[in-house]
Amino acid sequence: MKMQSLVKGHLVMSLLVSDELTFDTDVKLAYDPVDPLAIRLTFHLPGDPPVSWVFGRELLLDGITRPSGEGDVRVWPVAGLDEDFMDVCIELRSTEGAAVLRSPAVPLISFLGRTDRALPMGQEHTTADLDRELEAILGR
Repeated sequence: MKMQSLVKGHLVMSLLVSDELTFDTDVKLAYDPVDPLAIRLTFHLPGDPPVSWVFGRELLLDGITRPSGEGDVRVWPVAGLDEDFMDVCIELRSTEGAAVLRSPAVPLISFLGRTDRALPMGQEHTTADLDRELEAILGR
């Protein structure tokens, strides 16, 4: 059986503070086939500890082409600074406030492509079921 590996990505996204104020922040993306439906996004604001959010891989994929998500995480496409490319906004909401991160779509698409090579979309449940069956057969 092929060993599935952790997929990591690093990019710089704009944190939209207001209509007039944005600043760049380093963002780490991670996908672990052990948790096949989720993506972890971590960013660090100056003076604060790192902030991590976990949300659906499919939500990120859908949000690249159309507004997606309800509740705490929403993702939607916007016109990019370069008219030939799209950007993607990711809104994260909690009881402590909200943050909107903006990134060109291309690095997000590249990251999702690498997650798909680690575990193709649509096969997440099949793999989890196979792992459970193997554990049962092996008596674990």
